[in-house]
Amino acid sequence: MISLILEILHYSGFFLLVGATVMVDLRVMGLAARRRTLIEVANQLFPWMWVGLCMAVFSGFFMFAGDAPDFYQAITFRIKILVVLVALAFGLIVRHYVPRWSEVPSIPVGAKLVAFLSLVLWIGAILISVEVPAISGVG
Repeated sequence: MISLILEILHYSGFFLLVGATVMVDLRVMGLAARRRTLIEVANQLFPWMWVGLCMAVFSGFFMFAGDAPDFYQAITFRIKILVVLVALAFGLIVRHYVPRWSEVPSIPVGAKLVAFLSLVLWIGAILISVEVPAISGVG
């Protein structure tokens, strides 16, 4: 029962984190929420990203702790963690530069590229996450 609750918290946390991140990334790329400023969208969604991240890390730690040796041996799990960390780094870059990007008349191409890469990394994190139990048998 506890493992089920942890899984629900973990998935819900990732839904919040990735969902909010995707919306901000799409706004940076000019593909969503065009009637609202980038800073409005970001200020509304960034708190949800932090809530989702905390939920995912908290629950993920306890899920990992139960089978740490098995998870550590699973290459898919290590790839997942690497992709998530890189995606988080891109998310922090977006978070850091949103105020600057909001002040310019048009969002720079480099900003759109960072947002696109963030989007691709989160999609990759989701895809590899699903494969951890399927390929390695842990989780």
